[in-house]
Amino acid sequence: MRRSKLKKYSVMTAVIAGAAGVAAAGPAQAAAGTTLKLAAGDDAYVSSARTGVAFGAETKLVAGVAGKETKTSFLKFAVPAGTKVAGARLVLTTQAASASTVAIRQVANTTWAEGKLTAATAPALGSVLGSAVPGATLSFDLGKVVKGPGTYAFALSSTGAAVRFQSAEAKTGAPVLEVKTDTDVSPPVVSTPKPAGDCVTDAKLVPSCGVLWGAAAGGFTTAPRDQALKDWEKLSGRTSTIFHTYHKGDETFPTKAEIAMTSDAASPRVLLTNWKIAYGSSWAKVAQGQQDKRIDAFAARAKAYGKKFFLVLNHEPENDVVARAGSGMEAKDFAAMYRHTILRLRAQGVTNVVNVMAYMGNEKWMAQSWWKDLYPGDDVVDWMGLDSYVSVEPGYYHAGKFNDLLDRAPTGGGLGFYEWSTTQHAAKPLMVAEWGAYHRVGKIHDKSAVYHSVLPELAKRPGIKAIVYFDTKHDDEGDRDISIDSTPAALAAFKKLAADPIFKVKLG
Repeated sequence: MRRSKLKKYSVMTAVIAGAAGVAAAGPAQAAAGTTLKLAAGDDAYVSSARTGVAFGAETKLVAGVAGKETKTSFLKFAVPAGTKVAGARLVLTTQAASASTVAIRQVANTTWAEGKLTAATAPALGSVLGSAVPGATLSFDLGKVVKGPGTYAFALSSTGAAVRFQSAEAKTGAPVLEVKTDTDVSPPVVSTPKPAGDCVTDAKLVPSCGVLWGAAAGGFTTAPRDQALKDWEKLSGRTSTIFHTYHKGDETFPTKAEIAMTSDAASPRVLLTNWKIAYGSSWAKVAQGQQDKRIDAFAARAKAYGKKFFLVLNHEPENDVVARAGSGMEAKDFAAMYRHTILRLRAQGVTNVVNVMAYMGNEKWMAQSWWKDLYPGDDVVDWMGLDSYVSVEPGYYHAGKFNDLLDRAPTGGGLGFYEWSTTQHAAKPLMVAEWGAYHRVGKIHDKSAVYHSVLPELAKRPGIKAIVYFDTKHDDEGDRDISIDSTPAALAAFKKLAADPIFKVKLG
């Protein structure tokens, strides 16, 4: 753990084929034979007469002409990773109609945010996808455009009198993108949820359903990590399926404690280890082969260990980047180091490593091009990862709830990590590889609201397949308490979270 805007996000419900009602969808891949109802992540209109004004907080969307003013509306939706799309349509609720024809166009640029969208900053409009005169509602078939997971943006325009629609800020009738899954085109199949305990991991440790539950406990203390985790498990009420540890350089891996913790038949666990391979060296030197002896020694130990385990190479690399030509620690050097290490491990016959690329949730680093520059390639990455924390002190640095870990936007605007990861690398499962709620030491605030927010937010984000809590009474600078029991209410809320059957996943 190292130092590192609340926005609305896509809400998903699933209509089970052959069933009578609507049920909340869990964070597993969308069930076959369902219709996902996705809320707009961003929506706003812009005005030709007020080119510098943002209308993202309005309860309406407007398309058309009023006097000398022309208004155009923009909407953005995120189709979750793992969704197999068979059809899609946008449904709008009319607030004030006219006889005008409204056209819908695709917008290629999806990086805009409603709070900063103005006529001066609005993205270019694509060709017309369809047009219609609205009644009480207006719908557009978008099946030819929405074909799989990703972020999609659209614009509504008209050359006639202005038409108003309910926006996502309205209390009722918000815009909905209805996405059918592939089996909706076949005869209806009744889908029943798997009972608790049927979720199991595959060869890449991805759960068939549910979410892997993990932790690192006793951080920045002298307490043995294995005992700290056992104590934490008793405190929280659930065995941590993922045991997170940290190594650097030539340190022994796995340790006797790590072997014992992941060999406990009564409490099955899988290891998630961070390895700073370039410790005492540099990323460029590793990529050049100067640490191959170190890599080969690790390979031999990994093969002898035998069990599947998660490997993070230099978590939160943004914090270590030296953006100076020739430093050996540029973002491109990290990507080269990562590729070299994984490919050499494979060449040494290591088959039990599952690779996690773990980024850092900090707006300053997000504003760089480093997400892309650091990325070593889909062929050497198995999981996408994020380390991110929120404060529970109102108004303090990174105050928020669980969604703010994932939706935190880069300085200057742009995609949050979840949206970026699930659109740019949609095939990769996502791990929140470190997360926690904190307050400053001596300034106690209740963390319950953060813990209560986890399950609803996971339901909106099916790409997340694992979450790993980082627990400590003092962070690396000694002034932040990230423990789950800083107040009785916080502990009670966390225990309730930990008890949820969504985290009951069997290691395959």
